[in-house]
Amino acid sequence: MTVKAIQRFLLTYLLLEISMVSAKVPAIIVFGDSTVDAGNNNHISTILKSDFQPYGRDFLGGQPTGRFSNGRVPTDFISEAFKIKPTIPAYLDPTYTIKDFATGVCFASAGTGYDNATSDVLSVIPLWKELEYYKKYQKDLRSYLGNDKANEVLGEALYLVSIGTNDFLENYYVLKRRSSQFSIEEYQNFLAGIAENFITELYQLGARKMSIAGLPPMGCLPLERTTNIFSGSDCIEEYNDAARIFNVKLQGLIEKLSKKLVRIQLVLSNTYDILLEIIQNPATFGFEDAATACCGTGFFEMSYLCNKITPFTCSDANKYVFWDSFHPTEKTNAIIADHVFRNSLAQFL
Repeated sequence: MTVKAIQRFLLTYLLLEISMVSAKVPAIIVFGDSTVDAGNNNHISTILKSDFQPYGRDFLGGQPTGRFSNGRVPTDFISEAFKIKPTIPAYLDPTYTIKDFATGVCFASAGTGYDNATSDVLSVIPLWKELEYYKKYQKDLRSYLGNDKANEVLGEALYLVSIGTNDFLENYYVLKRRSSQFSIEEYQNFLAGIAENFITELYQLGARKMSIAGLPPMGCLPLERTTNIFSGSDCIEEYNDAARIFNVKLQGLIEKLSKKLVRIQLVLSNTYDILLEIIQNPATFGFEDAATACCGTGFFEMSYLCNKITPFTCSDANKYVFWDSFHPTEKTNAIIADHVFRNSLAQFL
């Protein structure tokens, strides 16, 4: 083989490799709660919405979309990192079609949880219903792309699941619905069982690449710190401990299912450590305030309490770790997404 022939071969091989890399994740498919909801709650009967200003004021075009932030959420940044598209549309948004959803779609609903009882609190979409929407999406995708191409997309897509905080903060610690029935360890095991069933069903439906997000340091959310005012508004360590222990259980579940389910690629995306590091060392990341949120007083405002006439809302959200009392700013979301992409999801490239 001549030198030129070898060069042509190597160039062809390199181009093929690049093509294969770019095609490895053709779509991002999202399940979960308000950490990743792209606007599905806009289209259901619930009081938990964010489709009004000042939400979305730093979003592309400066419009509220139903994302619980001043801009994009982590899954948007992850989609961009995979060079797919800069935002992932909400499945229930009628302005989008299956053509838009073919490269990424979000089924998440703010306020939901692994536990069906959690979704009942604010009348949002339960996780089982998110899965039903996904099944309908599969049918529509097959009609749009044809069976073979659709099955290829569904099998190569990256499935991102971010859920669980509401189960603890709404349903266990605040409303006491489940704490009267379960010890904290029993409830963690109960939720892990639901997670196992959900992952297994997704796998049976053709999913092979999945990321399950662990819980954040939920005791450090501004709303929770506000309730801890008599202890100096410090983070509530009981809540953080519950999150850490549940994350360990999720990791054990992932190791178990990785051995049981043939050809599955399943990872835990650790958001706990990076968010806690940001909260404990905000200046390192260019923030000025990690204890209170940008919107309103920063202590309790969220959803309808965070609106365009809410007084005291900050002018520069980039100085704050949190946008409202429960959700991070776009800047924080970008940092978290970058961390998760580099440390958990890069293997899917």
